[in-house]
Amino acid sequence: MSSQPVGEAAYSSQRQALRLSGLALAYMTFQTFGVIYSDIGTSPLYVLNGIWPSSGPAPSEEDIIGGISAIVWSLTLVPLIKYALIVLQFGTREGEGGTFALLQGLFPPDIRNDDDDRALTGDSAMLRAMSTRSSAEKLAGVKWFLLPWALFGTALTIADGVLTPAVSVTSAVGGIAIAKASVANNTTAISIPFGTHRLSLVYSPIACIWLLLLGGMGTYNITTHPGIFRAFDPSRLVMWFVRTKNFDYLAGVLLAVTGCEAMFANLGQFNKASTQIGFSCFVYPMLVLAYLGQGARLIQDGDHVIVNVFYNTIPGGQGGGLYWIVIHLHYFVALIASQAIITACFSLCQQLINLKSLPPLKMIYTSETIQGQVYFPVINYTLAIGTIAVVGGFKNLANLTNAYGFAVSTVMFVTTSLVAIQMRFTRHLPWLLAIGFFFTFGFFDGLFFAASLKKVPHGAWVTLTIGSVLALFMLFWTWGKASPRFMGLEDEFDSMNRRNLRHFIGVEASGDEREKQVRKRLNANALQPGRETTALKYVGTSSMAKDIESVDDDDDDEEKELPSQESLYLVHEDDAHPRLPLPRLPTCAVFHKLTAGRGVPHTFYGFLRQWPALPRVVIFLSVRTMNINHVPREERYNVTKVRTIKGFYGVTYALGFRDNFCMSIDDIIDKICLLESRVGANDEAEANSIIQEIYKAVKQSTHIIPHYHVISAPLGFRGFLGGIFDRTRRLLIEGLYRRIEVMFPETGNWVGIIRVGINAEI
Repeated sequence: MSSQPVGEAAYSSQRQALRLSGLALAYMTFQTFGVIYSDIGTSPLYVLNGIWPSSGPAPSEEDIIGGISAIVWSLTLVPLIKYALIVLQFGTREGEGGTFALLQGLFPPDIRNDDDDRALTGDSAMLRAMSTRSSAEKLAGVKWFLLPWALFGTALTIADGVLTPAVSVTSAVGGIAIAKASVANNTTAISIPFGTHRLSLVYSPIACIWLLLLGGMGTYNITTHPGIFRAFDPSRLVMWFVRTKNFDYLAGVLLAVTGCEAMFANLGQFNKASTQIGFSCFVYPMLVLAYLGQGARLIQDGDHVIVNVFYNTIPGGQGGGLYWIVIHLHYFVALIASQAIITACFSLCQQLINLKSLPPLKMIYTSETIQGQVYFPVINYTLAIGTIAVVGGFKNLANLTNAYGFAVSTVMFVTTSLVAIQMRFTRHLPWLLAIGFFFTFGFFDGLFFAASLKKVPHGAWVTLTIGSVLALFMLFWTWGKASPRFMGLEDEFDSMNRRNLRHFIGVEASGDEREKQVRKRLNANALQPGRETTALKYVGTSSMAKDIESVDDDDDDEEKELPSQESLYLVHEDDAHPRLPLPRLPTCAVFHKLTAGRGVPHTFYGFLRQWPALPRVVIFLSVRTMNINHVPREERYNVTKVRTIKGFYGVTYALGFRDNFCMSIDDIIDKICLLESRVGANDEAEANSIIQEIYKAVKQSTHIIPHYHVISAPLGFRGFLGGIFDRTRRLLIEGLYRRIEVMFPETGNWVGIIRVGINAEI
């Protein structure tokens, strides 16, 4: 019943997690040092002074051992066991990480099928119903909670992208201030985040040298007081809290594990194996040695060291050769620390934009081999401006670290809760294991969160404000725009109103009896579940045309191909509107499908209502990004023909993730003519005639895309409260969402196109 597509390539548009071995894995592991671990690798600069302020007295030996024990066990439990060994197992099938990736695991988007996109006579609603996933069904009742919860965690991670550069660079300047106090407050001018994948070859060696230097200094300092190894006894940290009864110390200990969420969010930039190897085998041992060494020196020279623990524990003392080497190296490391969270923000924004939880922004792929390594100029400059504003506003490193710690602890708890839910509902692990994971790591996350929550009046309110505003905006955009699985009204409207080509284009047949059969099938189709929830103003204006053979393999009716001189007409759903004849014009029209699914976009129906005529060549174009960097030109277009209405074609335009969008109508026509020659192999004269008509028609081609004028549909609530609800909803959709949407058009830079306006009542 269907013609075979021409140009089918061997690639897939389904991105897969990156898998490497041997030297390639070793090289990628080396690259992670300059991106992922630069954040947690700079924590020794300020952690101990975050626990014991420089303005206070030096702690006792037992308190120091207890504090170091808390740091060592926090590093072991949170970044090593929780993140490196467990959480990294829960990335998406594309290899992405972060809190939003965990949400995708619970509500996975449907896998898009290119053949279905090119099928013009099928019903996308039926396809969606068949592809529903069990985890999404079971959790549908709590989706309204899980979505904002995950978006809040994602928003705080992005807010962390403002705070990390500020803390790193401010602490670096604090080291210079020991030798030259006049620079203590002159930090704003240099607090600008840098770093992309193009600089990883420079960043990774610097980060590697820095971590080796931390481990080396720690080893040297341990020799001044080997008794610091008692910190490996977890009872020391318990006795420390029991003795001091000061749980505010946890806010300082928390700073030792900052960057662990960036390790997960950066999963798409690299892969699971390289991240696990890099942290477990190199970063973790170096950090443990560094903290043990700082604790040993603090025990030996407490009053001198407490002023600035990191810089005063550098072997050789202030002004020594190693001191200035560390100072200058820290300048670069501070920039690298910014890179860790900035690239994490890029990965998160890529996920958000792909699932339409953020407006479309310019995205640049920076790698020829890894699809997850991306760069957003707007995001980068926004983070830079935010960092400058934060440093200029705080000035005080203690308040800055308070804001920093609140973001980290909250995101850690969000991650723990979502992983526990995935364990049961996605991975189908035993309830006992999921509950055990949640209560074990949720207990530690809760302790950190409670300690940082007390810091809200002392600087953490900035993080809470940034995260809340950003999360509300993303939730609002998801509600208005995203796919039906994430409650998006506009895309749900588009999907539910996509039309089967047979439902509104009829062919002159046996008169009124034939039209009655058409209307009967139309009415049956209108009763499909879900179709009444969202509709066009002309929701019922589609109708069933002559039962024609097409590319839709799900059709039950098998009829002969229509004659070449058919008379086409547009059929309305009721008898009050007469059918409109559709003359064929010697032109070519390309209708762009902006969402996936079978059938033709209802933009096409709106086009026929406004201009009741059919071009000789009608192309419905879907664009797909493939999982390779470049697609050869001869393999970019896959074409399927509707057999029963002459001149209708479904086309998939396949692009590599590094290819520029540059559609060639000539290449598409060549594929179409090749397909026509195959289909008409038994009648060469007829095939040649059709091909000549096609080449003549494409001399005038037009591109057509939809433009939705969104309108809030009344939900039918009665009474005073119902009126308030409808007015509020109308204000959000028509007064706010519609205006913002105009600022971020998906096709804003396209020229030479016709935008067909449609009233989308959502």
